[in-house]
Amino acid sequence: MAANGWRRQRIWAVLATTAALGLTVTQAQASSGGTSPFGVRELREQALLHQQQKGLSAFAEAGDDDDDGGEAQEEAEQADQYAEARTSPGIVAPGAYGAAYDELTNLPHTKGSWSDLTRLPYDSDDPRYRDINSNSSGGAGKVTGRVTGLAADNHGYVYAGSANGGVFRSRTGGGHWTNISDGLPALSTGDLQLDGRGRLWYATGEANTSATSFLGTGVYVLDDPRHGHFAERDRVGGDELESTSINALRFAGDKVWAATTEGVWSHSTKTLKGHWKLEFAPNPDYLPGGSLASDPNAPYKNITSDIAVDPKDPGKVVLAVGWRGGDTYNGFYAKSGGTWQRLTGLGDLPSNAEDVGNVTFARSADGSRYYAIDQSPEQMAENPDSGLEGIFVSKSGSPTGPWTRIATYQQLRDSGSALTGDGYQPGIQAWYNQFLTVDPKNPDHVYAGLEEVFETKDGGKSWSVPGPYWNFGFPCWSIDPSKQTGDCHQTVHADQHSVAIGSDGGAPYLVVGDDGGAFRRPLDGSADATGHATDWTSLNDGTMDALQYYSVGVGRDGRGLAVTGGLQDNGQSELRPGDRVMGSNFGGDGGDTITDPANGCDIAQEYVYLAVSVTNNCAVNDGSWITDPSKATSYSIAPPDNATGEARFIAPLNADIKDPNVWVAGGRHVWINTKGYAIRSGSEWFGAYDLGAGHTATAVASSGGKVYAAWCGPCNNQGFSRGIAVGNADGTGWHQLSLPADGTVPNRYLSGLAIDPADSDHVLLAVNGFSRKWTEGPGAGVGHLFETRDGGATWKDISGNLPDVPANSVVLLKGGTIALGTDLGVLVRTPGSKGWKVAGSNLPTTAVLQLRTGPDGRLYAATHGRGIWAIDVRSLR
Repeated sequence: MAANGWRRQRIWAVLATTAALGLTVTQAQASSGGTSPFGVRELREQALLHQQQKGLSAFAEAGDDDDDGGEAQEEAEQADQYAEARTSPGIVAPGAYGAAYDELTNLPHTKGSWSDLTRLPYDSDDPRYRDINSNSSGGAGKVTGRVTGLAADNHGYVYAGSANGGVFRSRTGGGHWTNISDGLPALSTGDLQLDGRGRLWYATGEANTSATSFLGTGVYVLDDPRHGHFAERDRVGGDELESTSINALRFAGDKVWAATTEGVWSHSTKTLKGHWKLEFAPNPDYLPGGSLASDPNAPYKNITSDIAVDPKDPGKVVLAVGWRGGDTYNGFYAKSGGTWQRLTGLGDLPSNAEDVGNVTFARSADGSRYYAIDQSPEQMAENPDSGLEGIFVSKSGSPTGPWTRIATYQQLRDSGSALTGDGYQPGIQAWYNQFLTVDPKNPDHVYAGLEEVFETKDGGKSWSVPGPYWNFGFPCWSIDPSKQTGDCHQTVHADQHSVAIGSDGGAPYLVVGDDGGAFRRPLDGSADATGHATDWTSLNDGTMDALQYYSVGVGRDGRGLAVTGGLQDNGQSELRPGDRVMGSNFGGDGGDTITDPANGCDIAQEYVYLAVSVTNNCAVNDGSWITDPSKATSYSIAPPDNATGEARFIAPLNADIKDPNVWVAGGRHVWINTKGYAIRSGSEWFGAYDLGAGHTATAVASSGGKVYAAWCGPCNNQGFSRGIAVGNADGTGWHQLSLPADGTVPNRYLSGLAIDPADSDHVLLAVNGFSRKWTEGPGAGVGHLFETRDGGATWKDISGNLPDVPANSVVLLKGGTIALGTDLGVLVRTPGSKGWKVAGSNLPTTAVLQLRTGPDGRLYAATHGRGIWAIDVRSLR
C-alpha cells in the first residue's frame, strides 16, 4: 500500500496547480492545451489509474524510487481490482462461463418484464449540470459505454461491439442500433471483424487488461450480419478459448488467427467445427492444466496483443507477444525452421523485451505499408509523461520490416493535443488505448488512436489531432450553458479502442470507438486551423444502451422519481421526471452512490478511492461557480482513506437501512457519517474501526447502527485473504468474525451484504468468483450465497441450485425473497423454496453489479454494460 500511496500522492502534486478551486477560467485558458478546473476530475482519475496500472514491472531497477516514478518492481503487475474479484486466489479455467450460462438457461423465469430506463440519449455536455465536479462542456456530447470492437461495410452497415453489452447493428452508418448478440453467454467484446465473404466474426472477452474487462466464451461467426443474430451454435471450435480475452482476429488465407491472453490460436475459416489449434504460447506451463497454472503470475505469462500477416505470403506471420507491465518473454516472434523464434534487427521498432508491450498492427490495402503502435513497459514504469514507444511504418509492406519510427509521444503532443501538461501526455495509457487503420485508397493516410484520435496524410511526416481528449484549455472553450463547448467543435470522448472504415453511397467515413461510445466523421474530413475536426457526429443516440454502471440510486423527485448511477469513465448520470435526455452531473469515473429515497436530488456520489461528494440539488449549476466559488452546489466530503490511498478504486458506500442519515464508507477503515446529506467536509466522518494494515473494504451494510464490513487484503493472487468485521456505528463492539476453517465461507472475494430489517443478526453474504471446480488456486471453495442468523458466529451455504457464476450484489426483499445480482443477470428465490429463478424474461445476460429497491416498489439493477433496468418486485414470485 505504501508504494501505491506514494505514486498517487506524487501525481496529485503534479496536478495541484490545476486542481486548486481558485483557478479561474482565464488562468485555465492561459496556454493552449492546458486544463481548466472542469475536467480536472477526469484528468486526476486517468493519471491515478495510469499510476495504478504501471504496477510491478520486471524491468524497473531496484531502489528506483525517485521522481522518475519507479520503485523496486520484480514481479508481474498485480491483478486489476475488477479481475481480482472474479479470479483470486487463482485463475479461471476454460468452460466456466459457458457452464454457468447452461445452468442459467435451465432455470425457470419469474413473471414480469424489466424496463430499460437508460435507453435514451445521455448528454455528457448537458448545460444543466456544469457544477464543480462535472465535465460538461468538454465537447464529447452524447455518449454511451466503451466500444471495443467496430466493423463496417460499403453499404452503410456498421457493427459496434461494446465492452460488456454485446454487438449492435446499424443500417444507417451508425445510430438506430439493434442488439444482435443477446443470445450469447458472453457479451464482452475483444474484437469484431468482417471477412472477405461478408461474415461477421465476434471475438468475446475484452483484452485491454483494464480494471473492468470481462472474460469471454470464444469466437462466433454470423453468416448474414445484415439480418441475422448471433446464437450459441455460431461458435467456432470448442471451448478452447473460453475464459480468455481476445485482443485481435486476423485472417491469412483460409486461416483465422486469434491473439489471446492465453497465447496465439488458429482455426480454419472454411470449416468452423473442430478444435482451435494453439500456435504459440511463450510459457505453456502457465496455461490452464499446466504444471504452473496455479502460480500467482500465471495470468500474465502468455499474453499476446496482435498478429501481422505478410500480404505477399499468408504463411509469413509475425506475433506481437507480451504483458504490458513487462516480462522477459515480451517481443516479436516469427516461425523459423518450424519453431517460433524471437525477431531481432527490425530497425526502429524495438525487439528487446523492455520496450515491447501492447502492440497494434495495421496494413494498407495495396500491401505497400505496414504500421504499428508500440507501448513500452520500461517507458510506462519510468517515464511520468507517457508509456508510448512510438508509431512505426514498414515501407516494404512486410511485418518483418525494416521499420521506421514516424511518431514519438512528443511529436504527437506538439501536434494539437489537449494533453501537454507534465504527468499526462499522449500515450500515457498506451497499454489501454490503441487503434490503427489505413485509408484503403491512400497508404499514407493513417488514423491512430491513443487517448486521442491522431491523423497523418503524409505517412507520418506530420500529424494532427482531429479528436482531442476534450476542449478544455483551448482558446475556443467556454462554459456558457447556451453553447455546447463555447466556440469549439464537438470532439470525441477520451480513450480510443476501436476503429473501422466504411461507406454508404460511395462516401467513405471513419468510425471510432472509445470509452464514450462511437463517433463518425468523413474519412477525409475537414478541420480548423489547429487540426481539430469540425465534422464529428456522435452515433450515441440512446439506442445502443451500453452504459457501464457500478451503482444505482433512486429517490422521489416531484411527482416522479430521479434515477442516478455511477459509470465507468462517464461520471454520474442523472435521469429526472420528464427527461428525454439524461444529463451528467459528475465527471470521470462514477463509483458507488447513495440517494435519499424521499428526495432524489440529495445524492452522495463517489469518484475513485472514496473521493465522495454530496449535492442537495442534483448538482444543477450553470457554471457560475467559476467566478463565484460560493455558487458551487457540490461539496467534497472524502473520508481520510481517500488521501492515504487505502481504499479500493471503486470502494463501498452505503446508508443504514433504518436511518438514511447514517452512512458507512469502507477503505482500510470503516467510516461513519451521521449528518446525512448535510455533511460538508471529509473531517466529519468518524473512524469506527480499523480493518488492519493492507486490508480494504469490499462491501458494507448497516441496520439500526449495527455495521458489517467485508474486506480483502491482499486482494490478488499473492496470498489472497478475506474477512468480515462487525460492530456498531458509534465505534463500540467491533471485532473480526472468525470465519470457519472448514471452508463454509470460501476463501474468495466477498462482494455483497444484505441485512434483514427485522433482525440485524440475520445477514446474507454474496461471494464472487467461481467455485473450486473452475478456479485453480488454494482455498477457492464452493458456493456463492451464505446466510447467518447469529450475527456471523455461524454460516450456512444457501446457494442451492444457483449457477456457478460470480455474485456481485444481494438484496433481501419484503416477504423474504432474495434477489442476487450476478455476472449473468439477476436470480431470485422466494421464501421456503430451494430453487432459483431468473428474474423476469428480458434482462440481457450481462453483469449486474448492484441491486437496490426504490420507493416505488421496484427493484433496480445497475448493469455494467447495458444500463439501468427496473422490475416490479411483486412479479418476482
